[in-house]
Parts: sequence; structure tokens; C-alpha cells
Amino acid sequence: MPELLVRLAVPDAVGHDRVTVALALNGDPAQGRELGVPSLAALLSGTAADFRQALSAGGSGSTGGSGSTGGAGPVVGGRLLPPVDGLTEVWASGVTYRRSSEARQEESQVADVYARVYDAERPELFFKAPAWRVCGHGEPVGVRADSSVNVPEPELALVCTASGELVGLTICNDVSSRSIEGENPLYLPQAKTYTGSCALGPGIVPIGAVKDAGSLAISMRVERGGAVAWSGETSTSAMHRTFDDLVGHLYRGLTFPQGAVLSTGTGLVPDLDWTLAPGDVVRVTVEGVGTLENPVRAVEDDAFGWLTPDPARSPV
Repeated sequence: MPELLVRLAVPDAVGHDRVTVALALNGDPAQGRELGVPSLAALLSGTAADFRQALSAGGSGSTGGSGSTGGAGPVVGGRLLPPVDGLTEVWASGVTYRRSSEARQEESQVADVYARVYDAERPELFFKAPAWRVCGHGEPVGVRADSSVNVPEPELALVCTASGELVGLTICNDVSSRSIEGENPLYLPQAKTYTGSCALGPGIVPIGAVKDAGSLAISMRVERGGAVAWSGETSTSAMHRTFDDLVGHLYRGLTFPQGAVLSTGTGLVPDLDWTLAPGDVVRVTVEGVGTLENPVRAVEDDAFGWLTPDPARSPV
């Protein structure tokens, strides 16, 4: 298991949680050596060299690194939090795989826009979530009650610094409301950006630890009532665009003082007669990065009242 950068909520002597950034030990994302940096956002505020220096200092136990507050600390165990914080934004890409293009055309009343964007010079990019609204590994994701067709979208996500350099990889579940987007492409923000629609995790794998990010197996399994309700596999090698192309367009005309996470789109889309349901459990695995697992809830009443800007918030 490669080195994994994680955020943990660690209980103190009186039962209150403090949030720390750590390097996972022995492949266990719930246990790690504290890096001594104030946040993941601080690590992404500089350059790729700053990021690597901070991880190197933390892994060796020495002092230093960008944003460091004293080098690596003790080994701690804790509850996993989403691997994003501060002012880091989460964005996503659409129609980057042929299957995605076909599915969007199938669902849409204006199909030609999806056919054209697949081969266009400019990719489809959209805002997905601020850091505080992201769900982590083991935390619930949501489906909209006003949508008749909802789907999980398993994706590789790129972690980038303020300077636009790719420094790490994580997993994104870009939960989407197909029936809403299909009715009108201008409804995309409502189909893509709502409470519980974005999950990241379990942590961040430094890009140098991945041999070939352009050829990683991606699989998804949805369980319902103890049985498999849907499953599929693809690979990042089937992606129609390059990472540099997607990141380059995102950073055109936009600044990200504390970095950005850019999900790269999905190659796995169920047929239109299938929908995600409350009670389902979604498992997304990306080769060399890990597994992201999330139960599903309906976005209604106070089901996501726990999802607040409090850094140590916990599902109830």
C-alpha cells in the first residue's frame, strides 16, 4: 500500500476531537504519524516542491517543510475525515469517457451538446463542492428526493497545488441526479451540486508513488440488501482527455490560493432504468489509490444536519 496522506479526528483526554494531518502507517488510513502542518490546505498553498518537502520531513520525523509547525509528531489513531479542508475547492469534469458521452446523450432532451463537448477543445468543468461540504470514507452520501434517477459516479481525482501542479491522487464519488440534468443541461448545478453529492477519500496518494496514473483500474460495486445491485469496471486509460488538459483549463482565469481537487469524470454509468437508493452502499476502488465506501441516504429533513463547517463534524 503506498503512502497515504490523511486527515484524522483524534479524541483528546476529555473526549473532544482535534483534527490533524498524518501519513498513514502500514496501509492503515485510520492510524498515522502526524506531519506537524496545520492543514492539508496549507500543504497545497505552495508548489509541488514545497509539498514533497513537507511529506519528506514528516515521514522521516525531521523538522521542516512548507507550513510545518515542528516536523513529524507521534503516531496517532483516529476517525478518518475527508482529505480536503480550508479554502481548497472541489471541481469535476464531465464527458471525458465515451460511456459518459453516450449516457448523457441517452438521458438528455438536448443530446447534441454532449456529443459536441466530447471532442471539443475545451472540456466540461463544473464546481462540485467547498471543502466543508465533502463527505469522507464511511460517511453517508445523498440522493435528491426530487430526482427519479440518481447514480454514483466513480472517478479518479487530481490533487493540485495553488501553482496548478499535480501532487496527489484520491477517489471521488460524484453522485449525480441524471433525471434533472437530462431534463435541461442548464439544470446541471442542481444535478451535481447539492448536500451529500460529493465524497472523497480515503486519503491522498502522492503522485510519485503511482507508477502510471494514466492506466489505473477503476471498479464500482453497489450493494443493496446484502446483494450486488450494480457493478462495473473501467480504466483511466479509456479517458478521452489528459490530466494536463483538464488541470490547464481549470486554472485558466481562476486562482486557487489553497489548491484544488479536480475529479476527472466517469467511465461507469448504469442504464437509465437503474437508480441509487437510500440504504445502498457504494464501494469505489482505484488501483494504487484505495477504496472509498459510502452508505446512501435521502437528502431530506435533517439527514445531513451533521455536515457543517466544523472540521471535526461527525455523521449521526
